[in-house]
Amino acid sequence: MVIEQLKELLDQRFTLYNTPDFISTDPISIPHRFSKREDIEVAAFFSATIAWGNRASIVKNGQRLMQLMDEAPYDFVMNASSSELKRLSGFVHRTFNADDAYFFTEALRNIYLNHQGLEQVFAEGLKTGNRQMDNAIVYFRKIFLETPHLQRSEKHIANPARGSSAKRINMFLRWMVRNDNCGVDFGIWKNLSPADLYCPLDVHSGNVARKLGLLSRKQNDWQAAAELTGNLRKLDPQDPVKYDFALFGMGVFEKF
Repeated sequence: MVIEQLKELLDQRFTLYNTPDFISTDPISIPHRFSKREDIEVAAFFSATIAWGNRASIVKNGQRLMQLMDEAPYDFVMNASSSELKRLSGFVHRTFNADDAYFFTEALRNIYLNHQGLEQVFAEGLKTGNRQMDNAIVYFRKIFLETPHLQRSEKHIANPARGSSAKRINMFLRWMVRNDNCGVDFGIWKNLSPADLYCPLDVHSGNVARKLGLLSRKQNDWQAAAELTGNLRKLDPQDPVKYDFALFGMGVFEKF
Protein backbone atom coordinates (compact mmCIF):
# COMPACT_ATOMS: atom_id res chain seq x y z
CA MET A 1 0.00 0.00 0.00
CA VAL A 2 1.50 3.35 -1.04
CA ILE A 3 1.89 5.99 1.64
CA GLU A 4 -0.92 8.19 0.27
CA GLN A 5 -3.39 5.30 0.40
CA LEU A 6 -2.19 4.29 3.85
CA LYS A 7 -2.62 7.82 5.18
CA GLU A 8 -6.09 8.07 3.66
CA LEU A 9 -7.13 4.76 5.27
CA LEU A 10 -5.76 5.66 8.70
CA ASP A 11 -7.14 9.20 8.62
CA GLN A 12 -10.58 7.79 7.82
CA ARG A 13 -10.41 5.27 10.67
CA PHE A 14 -9.05 7.91 13.06
CA THR A 15 -12.10 10.05 12.36
CA LEU A 16 -14.39 7.03 12.77
CA TYR A 17 -13.05 5.89 16.15
CA ASN A 18 -12.01 9.20 17.76
CA THR A 19 -15.50 9.94 19.05
CA PRO A 20 -17.19 9.85 22.47
CA ASP A 21 -19.35 6.95 21.21
CA PHE A 22 -16.55 4.54 22.12
CA ILE A 23 -15.75 5.99 25.55
CA SER A 24 -18.13 3.87 27.64
CA THR A 25 -16.36 0.59 26.82
CA ASP A 26 -12.84 2.00 27.17
CA PRO A 27 -10.66 2.59 30.28
CA ILE A 28 -10.67 6.30 29.41
CA SER A 29 -14.29 6.31 30.62
CA ILE A 30 -12.98 6.31 34.22
CA PRO A 31 -11.25 9.73 34.14
CA HIS A 32 -14.18 11.05 32.09
CA ARG A 33 -16.22 10.78 35.30
CA PHE A 34 -14.39 13.89 36.58
CA SER A 35 -13.95 17.53 35.65
CA LYS A 36 -11.20 18.70 38.02
CA ARG A 37 -7.74 18.47 36.47
CA GLU A 38 -6.09 16.57 39.33
CA ASP A 39 -8.99 14.12 39.62
CA ILE A 40 -8.67 13.42 35.89
CA GLU A 41 -4.92 12.84 36.23
CA VAL A 42 -5.17 10.46 39.18
CA ALA A 43 -8.14 8.55 37.77
CA ALA A 44 -6.41 8.29 34.40
CA PHE A 45 -3.16 7.07 35.90
CA PHE A 46 -4.82 4.32 37.92
CA SER A 47 -7.06 3.34 35.00
CA ALA A 48 -4.16 3.15 32.57
CA THR A 49 -2.14 1.14 35.12
CA ILE A 50 -4.75 -1.62 35.28
CA ALA A 51 -5.51 -1.51 31.55
CA TRP A 52 -4.65 -5.05 30.57
CA GLY A 53 -6.89 -8.04 30.10
CA ASN A 54 -10.62 -7.96 29.47
CA ARG A 55 -11.78 -4.40 28.73
CA ALA A 56 -15.09 -4.80 30.57
CA SER A 57 -13.19 -6.01 33.63
CA ILE A 58 -10.79 -3.05 33.39
CA VAL A 59 -13.68 -0.57 33.32
CA LYS A 60 -15.54 -2.36 36.13
CA ASN A 61 -12.48 -2.44 38.39
CA GLY A 62 -11.59 1.16 37.53
CA GLN A 63 -15.07 2.21 38.62
CA ARG A 64 -14.73 0.20 41.82
CA LEU A 65 -11.39 1.83 42.62
CA MET A 66 -12.92 5.30 42.22
CA GLN A 67 -15.77 4.29 44.53
CA LEU A 68 -13.25 3.14 47.15
CA MET A 69 -11.73 6.63 46.84
CA ASP A 70 -15.13 8.26 47.47
CA GLU A 71 -15.25 9.49 43.86
CA ALA A 72 -12.60 12.04 44.80
CA PRO A 73 -9.32 10.42 43.72
CA TYR A 74 -7.03 13.44 44.12
CA ASP A 75 -8.36 14.26 47.58
CA PHE A 76 -7.97 10.61 48.54
CA VAL A 77 -4.37 10.54 47.30
CA MET A 78 -3.48 13.71 49.16
CA ASN A 79 -5.42 13.31 52.38
CA ALA A 80 -6.37 9.70 53.09
CA SER A 81 -5.30 8.62 56.57
CA SER A 82 -3.81 5.22 57.27
CA SER A 83 -7.21 3.91 58.28
CA GLU A 84 -8.85 5.38 55.18
CA LEU A 85 -6.21 3.77 52.97
CA LYS A 86 -7.44 0.42 54.26
CA ARG A 87 -10.52 0.84 52.08
CA LEU A 88 -8.26 -0.39 49.29
CA SER A 89 -7.57 -3.65 51.13
CA GLY A 90 -9.92 -5.73 49.01
CA PHE A 91 -8.97 -4.31 45.63
CA VAL A 92 -7.43 -6.55 42.99
CA HIS A 93 -7.16 -6.46 39.22
CA ARG A 94 -5.22 -9.43 37.88
CA THR A 95 -1.76 -9.05 39.50
CA PHE A 96 -2.37 -5.47 40.72
CA ASN A 97 -3.46 -5.86 44.33
CA ALA A 98 -4.12 -3.83 47.47
CA ASP A 99 -0.40 -3.53 48.33
CA ASP A 100 0.19 -2.02 44.90
CA ALA A 101 -2.77 0.33 45.33
CA TYR A 102 -1.43 1.55 48.68
CA PHE A 103 1.99 2.19 47.18
CA PHE A 104 0.63 3.94 44.09
CA THR A 105 -1.46 6.24 46.29
CA GLU A 106 1.53 7.18 48.42
CA ALA A 107 3.85 7.55 45.41
CA LEU A 108 1.39 9.92 43.76
CA ARG A 109 1.13 11.89 46.99
CA ASN A 110 4.91 12.28 46.97
CA ILE A 111 4.85 13.46 43.35
CA TYR A 112 2.19 16.11 44.03
CA LEU A 113 3.78 17.26 47.30
CA ASN A 114 7.44 17.24 46.30
CA HIS A 115 7.66 17.26 42.49
CA GLN A 116 4.91 19.69 41.37
CA GLY A 117 2.70 16.96 39.97
CA LEU A 118 2.65 14.33 37.25
CA GLU A 119 2.91 16.72 34.32
CA GLN A 120 5.99 18.40 35.74
CA VAL A 121 7.75 15.07 36.31
CA PHE A 122 7.23 13.93 32.71
CA ALA A 123 8.11 17.38 31.35
CA GLU A 124 11.32 17.44 33.38
CA GLY A 125 12.18 13.93 32.24
CA LEU A 126 11.63 14.90 28.62
CA LYS A 127 13.73 18.04 29.00
CA THR A 128 16.66 16.27 30.66
CA GLY A 129 16.37 13.23 28.38
CA ASN A 130 16.96 14.91 25.00
CA ARG A 131 13.23 14.97 24.34
CA GLN A 132 13.19 11.19 24.02
CA MET A 133 10.09 9.69 25.59
CA ASP A 134 11.85 6.53 26.78
CA ASN A 135 14.18 8.71 28.85
CA ALA A 136 11.21 10.66 30.21
CA ILE A 137 9.46 7.45 31.29
CA VAL A 138 12.64 6.13 32.92
CA TYR A 139 12.97 9.43 34.80
CA PHE A 140 9.33 9.25 35.90
CA ARG A 141 9.85 5.68 37.07
CA LYS A 142 12.83 6.74 39.20
CA ILE A 143 10.77 9.49 40.87
CA PHE A 144 7.77 7.20 41.36
CA LEU A 145 9.91 4.56 43.05
CA GLU A 146 11.32 7.05 45.58
CA THR A 147 8.44 6.06 47.86
CA PRO A 148 9.08 2.92 49.96
CA HIS A 149 7.49 -0.08 48.30
CA LEU A 150 7.49 -3.83 47.92
CA GLN A 151 9.70 -5.15 45.14
CA ARG A 152 6.66 -6.74 43.49
CA SER A 153 5.10 -3.34 42.79
CA GLU A 154 7.90 -2.30 40.46
CA LYS A 155 6.55 -4.53 37.69
CA HIS A 156 3.55 -2.21 37.38
CA ILE A 157 5.73 0.73 36.29
CA ALA A 158 7.11 0.05 32.82
CA ASN A 159 10.83 0.39 32.19
CA PRO A 160 11.76 1.13 28.55
CA ALA A 161 15.44 0.81 29.52
CA ARG A 162 14.73 -2.91 29.92
CA GLY A 163 12.78 -3.13 26.69
CA SER A 164 9.20 -2.59 27.82
CA SER A 165 6.91 -1.01 25.23
CA ALA A 166 5.38 1.00 28.12
CA LYS A 167 1.99 0.66 26.46
CA ARG A 168 -0.03 1.78 29.47
CA ILE A 169 2.13 4.81 30.26
CA ASN A 170 2.12 5.85 26.59
CA MET A 171 -1.67 5.51 26.61
CA PHE A 172 -1.92 7.65 29.75
CA LEU A 173 0.29 10.28 28.11
CA ARG A 174 -1.89 10.27 25.00
CA TRP A 175 -4.94 10.92 27.16
CA MET A 176 -3.26 13.81 28.98
CA VAL A 177 -1.46 15.51 26.07
CA ARG A 178 -3.50 15.16 22.87
CA ASN A 179 -6.05 17.93 22.43
CA ASP A 180 -8.17 17.85 19.27
CA ASN A 181 -11.50 18.90 20.80
CA CYS A 182 -13.13 15.61 19.77
CA GLY A 183 -14.12 14.79 23.35
CA VAL A 184 -11.98 11.69 23.92
CA ASP A 185 -8.42 12.68 24.88
CA PHE A 186 -8.24 15.40 27.53
CA GLY A 187 -5.35 17.59 26.35
CA ILE A 188 -4.90 19.13 29.80
CA TRP A 189 -1.10 19.00 29.77
CA LYS A 190 0.59 21.87 27.93
CA ASN A 191 4.27 21.22 28.72
CA LEU A 192 4.45 18.17 26.49
CA SER A 193 3.72 18.12 22.77
CA PRO A 194 1.71 15.50 20.86
CA ALA A 195 4.76 15.32 18.56
CA ASP A 196 6.77 13.84 21.46
CA LEU A 197 4.36 11.00 22.16
CA TYR A 198 4.88 7.33 21.31
CA CYS A 199 2.11 5.05 20.10
CA PRO A 200 0.74 2.71 22.78
CA LEU A 201 1.65 -0.70 21.38
CA ASP A 202 -0.44 -3.75 22.23
CA VAL A 203 -1.37 -6.96 20.49
CA HIS A 204 -4.19 -5.30 18.51
CA SER A 205 -2.35 -2.23 17.26
CA GLY A 206 0.80 -4.28 16.68
CA ASN A 207 -0.94 -6.87 14.52
CA VAL A 208 -2.68 -4.23 12.39
CA ALA A 209 0.54 -2.22 12.06
CA ARG A 210 2.40 -5.27 10.78
CA LYS A 211 -0.32 -6.07 8.24
CA LEU A 212 -0.14 -2.48 6.97
CA GLY A 213 3.65 -2.51 6.73
CA LEU A 214 4.13 0.01 9.54
CA LEU A 215 5.99 -2.40 11.78
CA SER A 216 8.46 -5.14 10.94
CA ARG A 217 9.74 -6.04 14.41
CA LYS A 218 8.03 -9.14 15.78
CA GLN A 219 8.23 -8.38 19.53
CA ASN A 220 5.97 -5.75 21.07
CA ASP A 221 8.80 -3.98 22.91
CA TRP A 222 10.15 -0.41 23.08
CA GLN A 223 12.12 -0.88 19.87
CA ALA A 224 8.88 -1.83 18.11
CA ALA A 225 7.03 1.15 19.62
CA ALA A 226 9.82 3.41 18.34
CA GLU A 227 9.69 1.86 14.86
CA LEU A 228 5.91 2.19 14.66
CA THR A 229 5.91 5.76 15.96
CA GLY A 230 8.65 6.72 13.52
CA ASN A 231 6.53 5.47 10.63
CA LEU A 232 3.42 7.21 11.96
CA ARG A 233 5.39 10.46 12.13
CA LYS A 234 5.83 10.23 8.35
CA LEU A 235 2.03 10.45 8.10
CA ASP A 236 1.59 13.21 10.70
CA PRO A 237 4.77 14.52 12.35
CA GLN A 238 2.84 16.82 14.69
CA ASP A 239 0.36 14.24 15.99
CA PRO A 240 1.51 10.71 15.12
CA VAL A 241 -0.27 9.03 18.02
CA LYS A 242 -3.70 10.00 16.71
CA TYR A 243 -3.37 6.86 14.60
CA ASP A 244 -3.60 4.77 17.76
CA PHE A 245 -7.36 5.20 17.37
CA ALA A 246 -7.21 3.75 13.86
CA LEU A 247 -4.89 0.82 14.61
CA PHE A 248 -6.66 -0.18 17.82
CA GLY A 249 -10.13 0.28 16.34
CA MET A 250 -9.32 -1.77 13.25
CA GLY A 251 -7.88 -4.52 15.43
CA VAL A 252 -10.65 -4.68 18.03
CA PHE A 253 -13.79 -3.71 16.12
CA GLU A 254 -12.94 -4.86 12.58
CA LYS A 255 -10.67 -7.82 13.40
CA PHE A 256 -8.42 -6.47 10.63
